[in-house]
Amino acid sequence: MALKAVNVSNVPSLDQVTENASLTLHSTRLPAGVEMNRAASFKVPKFLVIGHRGNGMNLLQSSDMRMRAIKENSIVSFNNAAKYPIDFVEFDVQVTKDDCPVIFHDNFILSEDEGSIFEKRVTELCLSEFLCYGPQKEAGRNEKTLLRKTKDGKIVNWNVESDDSLCTLQEAFQQVDSTLGFNIELKFDDHIVYQQDYLIRVLQAILQVIFEYGKDRPIIFSTFQPDAALLVRKLQTTYPVFFLTNGGTETFYDMRRNSLEEAIKVCLDGGLQGIVSEVKGVFRNPGAVTKIKESRLSLLTYGKLNNVSEAVYMQHLMGIDGVIVDLVQEITEAVSDMIIMEPSKVEGDGKMEVKAKPQFSEREISFLLKLIPELIQH
Repeated sequence: MALKAVNVSNVPSLDQVTENASLTLHSTRLPAGVEMNRAASFKVPKFLVIGHRGNGMNLLQSSDMRMRAIKENSIVSFNNAAKYPIDFVEFDVQVTKDDCPVIFHDNFILSEDEGSIFEKRVTELCLSEFLCYGPQKEAGRNEKTLLRKTKDGKIVNWNVESDDSLCTLQEAFQQVDSTLGFNIELKFDDHIVYQQDYLIRVLQAILQVIFEYGKDRPIIFSTFQPDAALLVRKLQTTYPVFFLTNGGTETFYDMRRNSLEEAIKVCLDGGLQGIVSEVKGVFRNPGAVTKIKESRLSLLTYGKLNNVSEAVYMQHLMGIDGVIVDLVQEITEAVSDMIIMEPSKVEGDGKMEVKAKPQFSEREISFLLKLIPELIQH
């Protein structure tokens, strides 16, 4: 498939942004009524399940083989996740030196050459260089080893059961089930202070691909970079923008990233549609959920606790709008069993029955909300 560097000249600049726009997001996976508008509301008529980096992130040192089953952020991972009743896949987009949006989580690519390990920043590679790492689509093309640095600093081979080549944003639009929504994380380095001109160039390159290939696919933008979140909202009013936050579980130099209260301010000041928080940040500060809802913002969560079905169900009771998960099969099954009330025919008499879901009183929910912050401290 022919890939091209993106020409950003046709993407609106900040002084060309329209002041009013609305769009109903269409998908066979989502029921009618998923919509966003200029009033900064993003209404979802169901509890969303979103696949993290597709079918789940890769933890290469984990004893859990599910975390090493399929290459994260790949076409194979996205299409495998699409086999289950999820609504979106979440993935990370960066832009190469020659203005091509690619899908890759880490800021650096690590490889080995003649016994020496080296790393290169993704955004300093051109597209052809980026695609040389890992499995190759074309037979006979030279493949460069793809390594990964773990959180504890160890460098390991990026070995998974089902491998795949690195890919571009364009390829994802062209090769992934068109009914599957894309939660596009705009990926930036936490340790770099970005100038506005650079952020605009990167965002314009991404928007160019989306405008050309997005069609009717549901799309949500999210990013930890507050200035990028505000800019992408100014550059377009078609797709909702969510601000990603650790919810106070980590401390950053930029105060806007350090609490759910600060995240609310960012969203309200910039006309954003919602927040994506580390789930522990929500459980430690459950009162923030009410503030978020009163601000007419949507709330999604991410984190390891979202691979625990009981934690997911608790979030449904709290009024959270959806979860980003690694264990796509397990959590979609749990959500179907515990949350979604599906009518089904009873054998013989043609009547309809509805699957029951657990019920909690307000007092029980209040008790659980008080208990959870204590539990997750350990």
